[in-house]
Amino acid sequence: MPSFQRHVFVCVNERAPDNPKGCCKSRGGVEVRDTLKTELKKRGLAKLVRANNAGCLDQCEQGVTVVVYPEQVWYGHVTPADVVEIIEQHLVGGKPVTRLLLPDQPHLKGDLPALEITR
Repeated sequence: MPSFQRHVFVCVNERAPDNPKGCCKSRGGVEVRDTLKTELKKRGLAKLVRANNAGCLDQCEQGVTVVVYPEQVWYGHVTPADVVEIIEQHLVGGKPVTRLLLPDQPHLKGDLPALEITR
């Protein structure tokens, strides 16, 4: 069984076009997920970090919503252009991308564990 160091969940939930909350799918959730998978594979990190689809993460107004486990770091308004920064700064470097963080994450104090990359 694979042993991942991180799981990154990308909301791809779809709501009706007239829903006032909107939805991550219409804001580019699938593109964010696909870019994440491509960039992880390109960097040789796909066996360390698992990119997952997520249903609704109850942060619709903040979409595209991305959450990284095990640290429980929540990002909002993520675009495909943000993916490389999340990978390099957070997943590899252990520093959350502060400009994308959703508010009210008091558990985030200091740096996070960096990936243990062995090649």
